[in-house]
Amino acid sequence: MVLAAFIQRSTVMSKNRRRPPHNPENYDPLFMHPDLSFGTHTGSCGHIMHSHCWQRYFEAVQAKEQRRQQRLRVHTSYDVENGEFLCPLCECLSNTVIPLLPLSKGTSSCEQPGLAQWLKTIGQQVKALHSAHRKLKPSSAGAVDEPDPLDDHAAPEGFRPDHAPKNPYSPTIKEMLTTFGTATYKVGLKLHPNEQDPRVPIMCWGSCAYTIQSIERLLVDEEKPLFGSLPCRQDDCLRSLARFGSACWTASGLPSVQGHFIRLLAALGVDPQVESSPSILDVDMFHLLVSVVLSYSSMHLLHLVTVAHIVQILLTSVPAETTMEQESGGGEEEEGACRLYDLLRTHVGSGLREAGSGWHLWRCVKTGILPYLRGAALFFHHLNGVPTPPELQALGPGQWEQLCGYLCLPSNLLQLFHSYRDLLDPLLQQWCSHSSVRERLQGSGSLVSFPRESNRLIDLPDDYSSLINQASSFTCPKSGGDKSRAPTLCLVCGTMLCSQSYCCQTELEGEDVGACTAHTFTCGAGVGIFLRVRESQVLFLAGKTKGCFYAPPYLDDYGETDQGLRRGNPLHLCRERYRKIQKLWRQHSITEEIGHAQEANQTLVGIDWQHL
Repeated sequence: MVLAAFIQRSTVMSKNRRRPPHNPENYDPLFMHPDLSFGTHTGSCGHIMHSHCWQRYFEAVQAKEQRRQQRLRVHTSYDVENGEFLCPLCECLSNTVIPLLPLSKGTSSCEQPGLAQWLKTIGQQVKALHSAHRKLKPSSAGAVDEPDPLDDHAAPEGFRPDHAPKNPYSPTIKEMLTTFGTATYKVGLKLHPNEQDPRVPIMCWGSCAYTIQSIERLLVDEEKPLFGSLPCRQDDCLRSLARFGSACWTASGLPSVQGHFIRLLAALGVDPQVESSPSILDVDMFHLLVSVVLSYSSMHLLHLVTVAHIVQILLTSVPAETTMEQESGGGEEEEGACRLYDLLRTHVGSGLREAGSGWHLWRCVKTGILPYLRGAALFFHHLNGVPTPPELQALGPGQWEQLCGYLCLPSNLLQLFHSYRDLLDPLLQQWCSHSSVRERLQGSGSLVSFPRESNRLIDLPDDYSSLINQASSFTCPKSGGDKSRAPTLCLVCGTMLCSQSYCCQTELEGEDVGACTAHTFTCGAGVGIFLRVRESQVLFLAGKTKGCFYAPPYLDDYGETDQGLRRGNPLHLCRERYRKIQKLWRQHSITEEIGHAQEANQTLVGIDWQHL
């Protein structure tokens, strides 16, 4: 069985829209930067089909499209060459399918060894993996391989080079695993499908993490409880994504997944053999957690990544102490926070300011780490199917204790460090001694502080005439002071553009496109929301061939829109309508909205959207 899905690139959670798009040929997506500048989001309409029924349906759609091209050139709302199709049940735009997989049987936390034993074992396993990978690589001519101190028979099973675990999936499921993996790779990196590329599993893990993070933010913004309030389509999508991620190795090969695991562990300081690991300030810890757990399941990984995130928060997110009312101090949490912060100051030096009170530090840690813990709870719930406590299915007090309890973490998270200080102190020193950490703390490059605030569309003035005044003084940036005929405002970043005009056309991927289309590729990873000021009209764009007009958030005294400004009545901002547009954007539903509009109104399909 498969689930219809739509994968798209996203900047909805980006904290840095000025970062230039990466070169897909040599980009390494293993570590996501904390500014989340580009992500890959997977959504679903929630409809399930047999895999062979879907294949026959998609082949029929392709054949129909080829026949249509021979008869007459009629555009459609979906691009078959890009793998797009309309869900046969609800006609929602889709571009791949996710296979539905059964629950995998992992080890429960009570069977796990202590941290000291686990670190020793993982060290052995990583050494074994290094030696296995060296043997797989062809040695340079004339070089003699040194005998490895760790012999093959000392390596645990599963880490010997000759060990080939049994693939638990049938050929048809494996085919669907490959279909979804290559689709995520193709859309996320904008490359031709290549199932052999070792980046395929990384893109799938990244998409799983990014989708969970965006859903967690949506639940916070809409003041909904963490569990029990998601629509079925999102619930099914998250479950399928998480379980698919843990089965990636069957489609892309165990050695490549093991290679990624070695590098992910090295970012946590566990493996000193890997060079050029990113610093702790350059890694989004939730993406790291998802990737490392899906490549090698162990409860200790959650503990390690959580400690790393606490350190990350203390390094970046402690503001100068304000004169806020403090609660009764002197608790165990406050004491632990002070001790850890003092330790960080000894390792890092002058980059960290004097700490305030312990209460202040603990409050920073608690608020900063909450989105990560909520995301981790969503992830493990959908991966392992563990029932959730009723307290997390409603809004109310006691959420922190329930959340930590559900994740098998102490409610005083600083115990994770202080209980194993002898083991974790060397890792802490490694994290702090990275050259990039000191540079960042001394002011070179921007720091992302936690919790990251949810992005919003720009604030619009209440009175529409002030927007008209702003547009009338806007001059075309390329034609030497001439007034722009179609000034258009980007609602994501607030840039005013000269739209629908030859003067501002630029070349994008070998094709001439208008200012708005070009702007969507830098600001919104191909998706854009604009307000055409002289027409009082909202414009949605997706890629170069899709777009639609949407009712503006400005209404007159009779509660009606005035698209084209024909009636000329005074217009005022309707916050409810603007919130609806913002919700579509945050839910990654703009492309879906365009698809529905173009199916309902075929004249929209014929418009050359790329020239706007």
